Amino acid sequence: MELFHSILVIVVLVFMLISLYKEWLGTAFTFVIAVVIFGLSGLLSPKEMISGFANDQIAVIILLLLLGDSIRKTGVLENFFNRVFSRAKTSDGFLWRMMVLVSGFSAFLNNTPLVAILMPYVHSWSKRHGVSPSKFMIPLSYAAILGGCATLIGTSTNLIVNGLVIDQKIAPNLESLHIFDYALVGGIMIIIGIAYMLLIGKHLLPDKKDVITNFNNTHRKYLVEAELRPGSKLVGKTIEEAGLRNLKGLFLAEIYRGEQKITAVGRLTALQENDILIFAGETETIADMLTDDSGLRLTQVGMFSKKKHTEIREIVISHNSSLAGKTIKEAGFRGKFDAAIIAVHRNGQRISGKIGAVELQAGDVLLLITGDDYKSRAADTMDFYPITKIRDFQKLPAWKTITLIGGTIAAILLSALGVVSLFIALTVLLVLITLLNIVKARDLPKSLDYNLAAIIALSLAVGTAMMKSGVAEMIAQFIIRFMQPLGIVGLMFGLFAITNLLSAYITNKAAVAILFPIAVTIAVDLGLNPTPFVLLISFAAAASFITPIGYQTNLMVYGAGSYEFKDYMKVGLPLTILYMITAVFGLALSYQLI
Repeated sequence: MELFHSILVIVVLVFMLISLYKEWLGTAFTFVIAVVIFGLSGLLSPKEMISGFANDQIAVIILLLLLGDSIRKTGVLENFFNRVFSRAKTSDGFLWRMMVLVSGFSAFLNNTPLVAILMPYVHSWSKRHGVSPSKFMIPLSYAAILGGCATLIGTSTNLIVNGLVIDQKIAPNLESLHIFDYALVGGIMIIIGIAYMLLIGKHLLPDKKDVITNFNNTHRKYLVEAELRPGSKLVGKTIEEAGLRNLKGLFLAEIYRGEQKITAVGRLTALQENDILIFAGETETIADMLTDDSGLRLTQVGMFSKKKHTEIREIVISHNSSLAGKTIKEAGFRGKFDAAIIAVHRNGQRISGKIGAVELQAGDVLLLITGDDYKSRAADTMDFYPITKIRDFQKLPAWKTITLIGGTIAAILLSALGVVSLFIALTVLLVLITLLNIVKARDLPKSLDYNLAAIIALSLAVGTAMMKSGVAEMIAQFIIRFMQPLGIVGLMFGLFAITNLLSAYITNKAAVAILFPIAVTIAVDLGLNPTPFVLLISFAAAASFITPIGYQTNLMVYGAGSYEFKDYMKVGLPLTILYMITAVFGLALSYQLI
């Protein structure tokens, strides 16, 4: 029976590898099939099949996802990033700022929503400075991965491994990992990774045309009006000195100065306080003007800038609209719809003049900034039709921001000091921010990744099947015989390479599920401390740089950067080799294996 189970596990593992690589059934369902087969064969009991769902590391991962998504929705990070990135004037300046910030935040927050928040900023900065986003999108993903590898809670992969540690029965002396067990190697690699991208990686990145900009160039151009704020840093500067001559996505058409209208705006024209600048611009660029500190403000926004929650939306005026023939000022959008028209587009026609004096026509496309009452007031109107929502802005009161960020830091520190478990700390924090209405309880379930929870729980069952059947021991002995002539360091290099390749072409969850029992068995058979081998598997699985499919953030930036599959190998392979050398020697020296 034991031989049958061993053969069965090997066959199922081969099926899993092929299914995950070919994407036949999806990751979660592939794991379901594998565990069901193990259950039907009698290798796993029903209790063992579902025991992973009782593992507290799954709960910790879910809580971290909920917290990360709550922080994302409040807009706290967006406001912070916007302030920091506005100071970057060169590509290198933007690159190092981005990588330092993202890697730092990724060490403590889920990196998927973090990358989702940063992608629009990276794109808009690139567009404004005439640089291809392909020069920054891969570094954005790599920074998130590097930061995630620096702590136990930085990536779900590390938490999965800790769940396997708690669940395993091979090494009785193997204790649960601590939050900063990853910090030595992970911290060194953040520094090395940023230096690599600044010195070498940036030259290997492709310079691709921006597909989003190409689309926008054939898309709508809006008339938008901005005012030079009193005390603005632009006052007294020429158009050229102010950087308004060659703005990406915006064209300065006219300036109104009191009763004077300047139509031939030259590069040496000096700006004065309260000048009204008329631009032709694109939707995303106009939305960026609401948050940057350029010294300009959109004249139509008014009190909407003080609201806690606003949105940027596109609408089109209907053919039987009562608004047709009225100027934007006469339309009264503020009173009727809790919205203000900040820009107008008329297909095939050039619009000029102040935006408030533009007479609306059927078919005009308007860009609105809307308040909370917009949806209810506009629900039954026939004056216009909605097109799309461009951007969402939320402002938190200072005390709520302090509670959210301060609570997150406190939860992590208390857990690191051993005062309270991370599960309890995160649970208390989520309950607190819900009671204080910082986030809405009904919105929390929408942030859950049920697939991820299932994969983690079922991966624990796969690991149990490998150990019970003897397959983990068999593979471990094979690797030992093959790699032992190279010494402990050679053995560690081999384990890292195998895990990293599996992670790159299937998933990191599957890679750790398969390699964890093998790594622990190798350590036990050689009479070594299994902890460095467990950490090595974590680093190898999470540090997935060589393919877009190996890690979710790589896949997120794949299309946005117009990359090809080979671009990841070209940029990521040297970084992977650096990571492997650092991880192997760092762990070997730290745990006195050499």
